Amino acid sequence: MTHSTTSEPLEEIEFLARSEHRVAVLEALAERPTSRAELRTKTGASASTIGRTLRAFDERNWIRRDGDRYEATQLGAFVAAGLRELLARLEIERALRDSWQFLPEESGFTVEMASRAIVTVAEPDAPYRPVNRFAALLERTNRFRFVGTDVALLEPCKDELRRSIVDGMEAEIIDPPAVAEYILSNYREHCSAALESGNLSVSVHDDVPPYGVSLFDDRIAVSGYDPDSGMVRLLIDSDAPEARDWAESTFASYRRDARPLALEPAVG
Repeated sequence: MTHSTTSEPLEEIEFLARSEHRVAVLEALAERPTSRAELRTKTGASASTIGRTLRAFDERNWIRRDGDRYEATQLGAFVAAGLRELLARLEIERALRDSWQFLPEESGFTVEMASRAIVTVAEPDAPYRPVNRFAALLERTNRFRFVGTDVALLEPCKDELRRSIVDGMEAEIIDPPAVAEYILSNYREHCSAALESGNLSVSVHDDVPPYGVSLFDDRIAVSGYDPDSGMVRLLIDSDAPEARDWAESTFASYRRDARPLALEPAVG
Protein backbone atom coordinates (compact mmCIF):
# COMPACT_ATOMS: atom_id res chain seq x y z
CA MET A 1 0.00 0.00 0.00
CA THR A 2 1.28 3.43 -0.92
CA HIS A 3 0.50 6.47 1.17
CA SER A 4 -1.52 9.14 -0.61
CA THR A 5 0.59 11.81 -2.31
CA THR A 6 -2.19 14.36 -1.81
CA SER A 7 -1.33 15.02 1.83
CA GLU A 8 0.10 18.45 2.51
CA PRO A 9 3.69 18.89 3.77
CA LEU A 10 2.38 20.29 7.05
CA GLU A 11 0.37 17.12 7.52
CA GLU A 12 3.55 15.07 7.13
CA ILE A 13 5.31 17.24 9.70
CA GLU A 14 2.35 16.78 12.03
CA PHE A 15 2.51 13.01 11.46
CA LEU A 16 6.18 12.92 12.46
CA ALA A 17 5.77 15.28 15.41
CA ARG A 18 2.74 13.49 16.83
CA SER A 19 4.94 10.71 18.22
CA GLU A 20 8.34 11.29 19.81
CA HIS A 21 9.49 7.91 18.45
CA ARG A 22 8.87 8.52 14.74
CA VAL A 23 11.69 11.00 14.25
CA ALA A 24 14.09 8.81 16.24
CA VAL A 25 13.18 5.72 14.18
CA LEU A 26 13.56 7.50 10.84
CA GLU A 27 16.92 8.99 11.85
CA ALA A 28 18.14 5.58 13.04
CA LEU A 29 17.17 3.97 9.73
CA ALA A 30 18.85 6.78 7.79
CA GLU A 31 22.11 6.02 9.62
CA ARG A 32 22.23 2.25 8.94
CA PRO A 33 20.07 -0.86 8.48
CA THR A 34 18.44 -1.71 11.80
CA SER A 35 16.25 -4.50 13.15
CA ARG A 36 13.00 -4.03 15.04
CA ALA A 37 14.64 -5.21 18.25
CA GLU A 38 17.43 -2.65 17.84
CA LEU A 39 14.88 0.08 17.19
CA ARG A 40 13.03 -0.82 20.38
CA THR A 41 16.27 -0.65 22.35
CA LYS A 42 17.33 2.62 20.72
CA THR A 43 14.02 4.44 21.14
CA GLY A 44 12.44 2.78 24.16
CA ALA A 45 9.25 2.31 22.16
CA SER A 46 7.07 -0.79 22.42
CA ALA A 47 7.01 -3.50 19.75
CA SER A 48 3.53 -2.41 18.64
CA THR A 49 4.64 1.24 18.31
CA ILE A 50 7.66 0.24 16.24
CA GLY A 51 5.45 -1.93 14.05
CA ARG A 52 2.94 0.86 13.39
CA THR A 53 5.74 3.32 12.69
CA LEU A 54 7.44 1.01 10.20
CA ARG A 55 4.16 0.34 8.39
CA ALA A 56 3.49 4.09 8.11
CA PHE A 57 7.01 4.71 6.80
CA ASP A 58 6.66 1.85 4.32
CA GLU A 59 3.41 3.34 3.00
CA ARG A 60 5.31 6.55 2.31
CA ASN A 61 8.20 4.72 0.58
CA TRP A 62 10.58 6.09 3.23
CA ILE A 63 12.01 2.67 4.13
CA ARG A 64 12.76 -0.72 2.62
CA ARG A 65 13.15 -4.13 4.25
CA ASP A 66 16.04 -6.53 3.78
CA GLY A 67 15.53 -9.69 5.82
CA ASP A 68 15.01 -8.70 9.44
CA ARG A 69 16.48 -5.24 8.94
CA TYR A 70 15.03 -1.99 7.71
CA GLU A 71 16.77 0.97 6.17
CA ALA A 72 15.79 4.35 4.83
CA THR A 73 15.29 4.87 1.13
CA GLN A 74 16.71 7.96 -0.50
CA LEU A 75 13.35 9.64 0.13
CA GLY A 76 13.41 8.67 3.81
CA ALA A 77 17.01 9.79 4.22
CA PHE A 78 16.12 13.11 2.56
CA VAL A 79 13.29 13.66 5.03
CA ALA A 80 15.50 12.64 7.98
CA ALA A 81 18.19 15.14 6.97
CA GLY A 82 15.62 17.91 6.72
CA LEU A 83 14.24 17.03 10.12
CA ARG A 84 17.68 17.16 11.70
CA GLU A 85 18.23 20.62 10.27
CA LEU A 86 14.80 21.81 11.41
CA LEU A 87 15.26 20.44 14.92
CA ALA A 88 18.72 22.00 15.16
CA ARG A 89 17.30 25.36 14.07
CA LEU A 90 14.48 25.14 16.61
CA GLU A 91 16.95 24.23 19.36
CA ILE A 92 19.01 27.33 18.56
CA GLU A 93 15.90 29.50 18.32
CA ARG A 94 14.69 28.26 21.70
CA ALA A 95 18.04 29.10 23.29
CA LEU A 96 18.07 32.57 21.75
CA ARG A 97 14.37 33.43 21.99
CA ASP A 98 14.46 35.48 25.19
CA SER A 99 17.91 37.02 24.70
CA TRP A 100 18.35 37.74 20.99
CA GLN A 101 16.82 41.17 21.60
CA PHE A 102 20.07 42.19 23.30
CA LEU A 103 21.95 41.87 19.99
CA PRO A 104 20.81 44.77 17.79
CA GLU A 105 19.81 43.88 14.23
CA GLU A 106 22.40 46.28 12.84
CA SER A 107 25.21 44.25 14.40
CA GLY A 108 25.37 42.08 11.28
CA PHE A 109 25.66 38.94 13.43
CA THR A 110 23.04 36.52 12.14
CA VAL A 111 21.20 33.58 13.63
CA GLU A 112 22.87 31.42 10.98
CA MET A 113 26.25 32.37 12.46
CA ALA A 114 25.03 30.99 15.77
CA SER A 115 24.21 27.59 14.27
CA ARG A 116 27.50 26.08 15.50
CA ALA A 117 27.75 28.28 18.56
CA ILE A 118 27.60 27.71 22.28
CA VAL A 119 24.85 29.95 23.65
CA THR A 120 25.15 30.97 27.30
CA VAL A 121 22.23 32.87 28.78
CA ALA A 122 21.99 34.55 32.18
CA GLU A 123 19.35 32.90 34.35
CA PRO A 124 17.66 34.31 37.48
CA ASP A 125 19.48 31.76 39.65
CA ALA A 126 22.75 32.01 37.64
CA PRO A 127 23.15 35.62 36.43
CA TYR A 128 26.91 35.26 35.83
CA ARG A 129 26.79 32.27 33.49
CA PRO A 130 27.81 34.36 30.43
CA VAL A 131 30.67 35.98 32.37
CA ASN A 132 31.86 32.59 33.61
CA ARG A 133 31.84 31.21 30.08
CA PHE A 134 33.81 34.24 28.91
CA ALA A 135 36.36 33.69 31.70
CA ALA A 136 36.81 30.08 30.61
CA LEU A 137 37.53 31.19 27.03
CA LEU A 138 39.93 33.83 28.29
CA GLU A 139 41.95 31.25 30.23
CA ARG A 140 42.88 29.27 27.13
CA THR A 141 43.86 31.93 24.62
CA ASN A 142 47.22 33.51 23.80
CA ARG A 143 45.75 36.50 22.01
CA PHE A 144 42.66 38.45 23.01
CA ARG A 145 40.94 41.35 21.29
CA PHE A 146 37.77 43.15 22.36
CA VAL A 147 35.61 46.06 21.24
CA GLY A 148 32.53 47.28 23.09
CA THR A 149 31.49 48.51 26.50
CA ASP A 150 33.36 45.98 28.57
CA VAL A 151 32.67 46.91 32.20
CA ALA A 152 30.09 44.19 32.90
CA LEU A 153 32.13 41.56 31.05
CA LEU A 154 35.78 42.33 31.81
CA GLU A 155 35.53 43.90 35.27
CA PRO A 156 34.57 40.60 36.97
CA CYS A 157 37.53 38.97 35.17
CA LYS A 158 40.06 41.72 35.87
CA ASP A 159 42.34 39.54 38.02
CA GLU A 160 42.48 36.73 35.46
CA LEU A 161 42.94 39.22 32.62
CA ARG A 162 45.82 41.01 34.34
CA ARG A 163 47.50 37.74 35.25
CA SER A 164 47.23 36.41 31.70
CA ILE A 165 48.59 39.63 30.18
CA VAL A 166 51.54 39.77 32.57
CA ASP A 167 52.22 36.10 31.76
CA GLY A 168 52.45 36.88 28.05
CA MET A 169 48.98 36.99 26.56
CA GLU A 170 48.63 39.74 23.95
CA ALA A 171 45.52 41.87 24.50
CA GLU A 172 44.03 44.71 22.51
CA ILE A 173 40.95 46.47 23.88
CA ILE A 174 38.87 49.23 22.30
CA ASP A 175 36.70 51.06 24.83
CA PRO A 176 34.56 54.19 24.86
CA PRO A 177 36.44 57.05 26.57
CA ALA A 178 34.18 57.04 29.64
CA VAL A 179 34.80 53.33 30.27
CA ALA A 180 38.57 53.66 29.85
CA GLU A 181 38.58 56.56 32.30
CA TYR A 182 36.43 54.62 34.77
CA ILE A 183 38.75 51.60 34.67
CA LEU A 184 41.88 53.71 35.06
CA SER A 185 40.47 55.80 37.87
CA ASN A 186 39.19 52.80 39.84
CA TYR A 187 41.88 50.24 38.99
CA ARG A 188 44.94 52.32 38.10
CA GLU A 189 47.24 50.29 40.30
CA HIS A 190 45.61 47.08 39.16
CA CYS A 191 46.17 47.97 35.50
CA SER A 192 49.73 49.24 35.80
CA ALA A 193 51.46 45.84 35.61
CA ALA A 194 49.48 44.86 32.52
CA LEU A 195 50.19 48.17 30.78
CA GLU A 196 53.88 48.11 31.72
CA SER A 197 54.26 44.56 30.35
CA GLY A 198 53.86 45.86 26.81
CA ASN A 199 51.33 43.11 26.08
CA LEU A 200 48.25 45.31 26.54
CA SER A 201 47.08 47.92 24.06
CA VAL A 202 44.09 50.09 24.95
CA SER A 203 42.42 52.39 22.43
CA VAL A 204 39.31 54.53 22.68
CA HIS A 205 36.48 55.02 20.23
CA ASP A 206 33.61 57.47 20.60
CA ASP A 207 30.98 55.16 19.10
CA VAL A 208 31.61 51.54 20.08
CA PRO A 209 28.78 49.04 19.43
CA PRO A 210 26.13 48.43 22.11
CA TYR A 211 27.29 44.81 22.24
CA GLY A 212 30.70 43.25 22.76
CA VAL A 213 32.90 41.45 20.23
CA SER A 214 35.67 39.24 21.61
CA LEU A 215 38.28 37.43 19.55
CA PHE A 216 40.22 34.50 21.00
CA ASP A 217 42.73 32.15 19.37
CA ASP A 218 40.18 29.74 17.95
CA ARG A 219 36.76 31.18 18.86
CA ILE A 220 34.91 34.47 18.77
CA ALA A 221 32.24 35.65 21.16
CA VAL A 222 29.42 38.18 21.01
CA SER A 223 28.02 39.54 24.26
CA GLY A 224 24.62 41.16 24.64
CA TYR A 225 23.80 43.59 27.43
CA ASP A 226 20.58 44.59 29.16
CA PRO A 227 20.48 48.37 28.57
CA ASP A 228 18.55 48.92 31.81
CA SER A 229 20.78 46.97 34.22
CA GLY A 230 24.01 46.90 32.22
CA MET A 231 24.30 43.18 32.96
CA VAL A 232 25.58 40.68 30.39
CA ARG A 233 22.51 38.68 29.42
CA LEU A 234 23.90 36.62 26.56
CA LEU A 235 27.23 35.26 25.31
CA ILE A 236 27.43 33.44 21.98
CA ASP A 237 30.79 31.89 21.16
CA SER A 238 31.61 30.11 17.92
CA ASP A 239 34.42 28.67 15.82
CA ALA A 240 32.44 28.95 12.56
CA PRO A 241 34.49 30.58 9.76
CA GLU A 242 31.67 32.99 8.84
CA ALA A 243 31.39 34.13 12.46
CA ARG A 244 35.17 34.61 12.60
CA ASP A 245 35.14 36.67 9.40
CA TRP A 246 32.38 38.88 10.81
CA ALA A 247 34.21 39.42 14.10
CA GLU A 248 37.53 40.20 12.39
CA SER A 249 35.84 42.67 10.06
CA THR A 250 33.89 44.32 12.89
CA PHE A 251 36.98 44.72 15.08
CA ALA A 252 39.05 46.07 12.19
CA SER A 253 36.40 48.66 11.32
CA TYR A 254 36.48 50.10 14.85
CA ARG A 255 40.23 49.81 15.13
CA ARG A 256 40.71 52.03 12.07
CA ASP A 257 38.97 54.95 13.78
CA ALA A 258 40.18 54.31 17.33
CA ARG A 259 42.86 56.41 18.97
CA PRO A 260 45.46 55.36 21.53
CA LEU A 261 44.50 55.89 25.16
CA ALA A 262 46.30 58.95 26.51
CA LEU A 263 47.59 58.03 29.95
CA GLU A 264 47.89 60.81 32.49
CA PRO A 265 50.63 60.55 35.09
CA ALA A 266 49.50 58.99 38.32
CA VAL A 267 49.03 61.51 41.12
CA GLY A 268 50.91 61.04 44.36
